[in-house]
Amino acid sequence: MKVCVPTRDENGMEGIVEQHFGKAPTYTILDTDTREVVVIPNTSEHLGGVGLPPEYLHQQGVDIMLCAGLGFKAVQMFESYGIKVFVGAGGTARDTFEAWEAGKLQDANASNSCADHGHNH
Repeated sequence: MKVCVPTRDENGMEGIVEQHFGKAPTYTILDTDTREVVVIPNTSEHLGGVGLPPEYLHQQGVDIMLCAGLGFKAVQMFESYGIKVFVGAGGTARDTFEAWEAGKLQDANASNSCADHGHNH
């Protein structure tokens, strides 16, 4: 299974979690079977590329997305690609992966996602 965290840098497991997943410069992906860690650039339209992050991450084989928080529309978009979303990410990628593996992150749903996230799109 591939688990992804939006990150601010290319420091792998020590990378800092980006609070706004769509504007993260990089995504750090952990393969839970092999424990291999890969850092990929965010090439979505948020950063001048093509497509939205859920579609891009689906193409990378991501199964689970760990975010600080996100809007419900984004949760629905991830789920439409079969990607399960958890919220509560923070600190480093390692902190976030460990919290998720310990069951400390919450499933994203209508009650814990941000109504409009306070961003201007």
